Amino acid sequence: MIRHHIPTARYESFTSENLEDGYAFLETLNSPYVLKADGLAAGKGVVILSNLEAAKTELKAMLVDEKFGSASTTVVIEEFLDGIELSVFVLTDGVNYKVLPTAKDYKRIGEGDTGLNTGGMGAISPVPFGDIVLMDKIEGRIVKPTVEGLKKDKLPYKGFIFIGLIKVGDDPKVIEYNVRLGDPETEVVLPRIKNDMVALFEAVAYGTLNDVDLEIDSRTAVTVMTVSGGYPGSYENGKEITGIETITDSLVFHAGTKEKDGKTVTNGGRVMAITSFGADFKSALELSYKNVEKLSFEGINYRKDIGFDL
Repeated sequence: MIRHHIPTARYESFTSENLEDGYAFLETLNSPYVLKADGLAAGKGVVILSNLEAAKTELKAMLVDEKFGSASTTVVIEEFLDGIELSVFVLTDGVNYKVLPTAKDYKRIGEGDTGLNTGGMGAISPVPFGDIVLMDKIEGRIVKPTVEGLKKDKLPYKGFIFIGLIKVGDDPKVIEYNVRLGDPETEVVLPRIKNDMVALFEAVAYGTLNDVDLEIDSRTAVTVMTVSGGYPGSYENGKEITGIETITDSLVFHAGTKEKDGKTVTNGGRVMAITSFGADFKSALELSYKNVEKLSFEGINYRKDIGFDL
């Protein structure tokens, strides 16, 4: 991203030998301050502090006092980005690309984005704030230089590029890349693509993506994920699921299910995703929630506030 001038959080790496430079870099940033141990720290190597002096003390503890052992031999100090997140999906044949529908997912188990992270409790596509101005910025500043950067760096890549973005003020910045589609964003992005997916993948394989006209359903798609009681902690499998056949006006995606003795039973933390279309995300959600209520299994849980922040 730095090499190809793609907007992301400002950051620099430091060791105990240039601790003073680390202090100086902290002083150039606004609060809060993000410090990351650059090695494996069992998911505990990121510290976010609002006080500059506390951040300097923490940096010294990580580098000099080896707070995280060898994991914090190098520490990355990063600019904290505050804004609203969205995901942009790109399909590329290595030269040409198509920008697929945007989406926003909800990872926390609890209402209002509280509690533990999950594999995803729901998603909405498109994001209502993804207007033409923002999408032009995303394509010009991020998508194009990403695809061209892969070429320049001699990294031949064909397939999906998932770009996790944050809109800070009016400007998009990259949080992360993945070389796949996201879940549960897939359950709202793919239903909106009218093209035959096999034909799209053939165009990717043969380098003819430019010849394809991408057709996108203009309606909003939302998905609500039903999960096992206790998830993302411990939960029980094998609970009989009823009501699936009564859902006729939404798509039902099986996530953690299996057939047992002629019945469908739970077989995972995230059990089923119910995707619906609507003129806007509220009407689509209304339909998904109506159909979620038709499903029944012991301990069923789902978030009732998908889209609350929009």
